[in-house]
Amino acid sequence: MIDSDLLRLDRQVCFALSVAARSVVAIYRPLLEPMGLTHPQYLVMLALWERSPLSVKELSGLLQLDPGTLSPLLKRLEAAGFVQRRRSPTDERTLAVTLTDAGRALRAEAEKVPPAIIERLGMKLSELDDLHAALTQVIAAARPT
Repeated sequence: MIDSDLLRLDRQVCFALSVAARSVVAIYRPLLEPMGLTHPQYLVMLALWERSPLSVKELSGLLQLDPGTLSPLLKRLEAAGFVQRRRSPTDERTLAVTLTDAGRALRAEAEKVPPAIIERLGMKLSELDDLHAALTQVIAAARPT
């Protein structure tokens, strides 16, 4: 028999996504703490390890965070010595974020995180790639038009 109750908690996509997100972020926590990073800070560092410098506006777009949420993360990363925030010499309105030597060096430690996550989840890389693709599709579909 097909369950037709669309309001059942266990049928809600939002519930599954919420629990999955909290659960996965909790797995990251003990791996990131020794590096002095929170999960949101780790995401900022991932973006900067790919491309530095980035403007706050570019970071905001990449991470899909509003600048008001991003600013305190950047201040804490700067206080920890991982990034520098400087006004652009060509446009005083633009705040550029660059990695420090310590921030660049932290990448070597962070390279251990993805394999540890994959091992802890006990999923094949192909399964995680499929999940990522499905979630990316959900994100795109949920964006305001």
